[in-house]
Amino acid sequence: MKQRISQILSALLYNSYIYGFIVGTIYQGNLKFLNCPGFNCYSCPSAIFACPIGILQFFTAYGAYHLTLYTLGFLGAIGTVGGRIICGWGCPFGLLQDLLFKIKAPKLKIPSFLYPGRYVTLILFVFIIPYVTKEPWFSKLCPIGTLEAGIAHILYNADLRQFIGTIFAIKIIILAGFLAWMIVSKRPFCRTTCPLGAIYSLFNRISFLRITVDKNRCIKCGKCHNNCPVSITVYENGGATSQCIRCLRCTDCPVEAISYSFKLTR
Repeated sequence: MKQRISQILSALLYNSYIYGFIVGTIYQGNLKFLNCPGFNCYSCPSAIFACPIGILQFFTAYGAYHLTLYTLGFLGAIGTVGGRIICGWGCPFGLLQDLLFKIKAPKLKIPSFLYPGRYVTLILFVFIIPYVTKEPWFSKLCPIGTLEAGIAHILYNADLRQFIGTIFAIKIIILAGFLAWMIVSKRPFCRTTCPLGAIYSLFNRISFLRITVDKNRCIKCGKCHNNCPVSITVYENGGATSQCIRCLRCTDCPVEAISYSFKLTR
């Protein structure tokens, strides 16, 4: 319940410019110079923060943003403290995936060979392709951007509708594909595609937040695996795996074999 409340409050905080949805404009105040810790589209009418992936991508494509070191430092600071904790507690798209998975439908496991896909997305679509083409291709295809901004702006602005074409159709197909996948699999975007999660995951093994398993107490009942939004068997993989989103649901252990702590040193 605490995690769900945190997810909802984070989504409301990131998108607190309600006036933008009333008039169909984008917030352009001073807060737009600040990075959003979770994955939230810059162009959403209600968004008040900038998307860090968007900043990194635009800097790679155009060299036009001078806050890139700040962005990297911001993400590094969060990662150092909690690893992927934002993925578990402060990401609106993570919340959407959790809710959609509750829909009754046949469920499918995500093959482990797809897990490195988020690093491919980060390297290829955030850095290499924008650098070569001078176009922000991740933003052009991002399903979060389509859901939060693309559809909204098309609905609000009649002048934009004449420009609907192949790219927008591809965006809708990508979004629809992920939404359908979210119903049948646990957090598919987080586990296979998210470039922000890829950055945070680099810090899981060194972050101050540690998840530990007392193997002498563990009875391998499988509750941690069943509760985990990304299907980790914690007593086998531990909390340092790059897949762990630090939601801490696994600490609801019947024999109290799993615990977390904050340690500044190894």
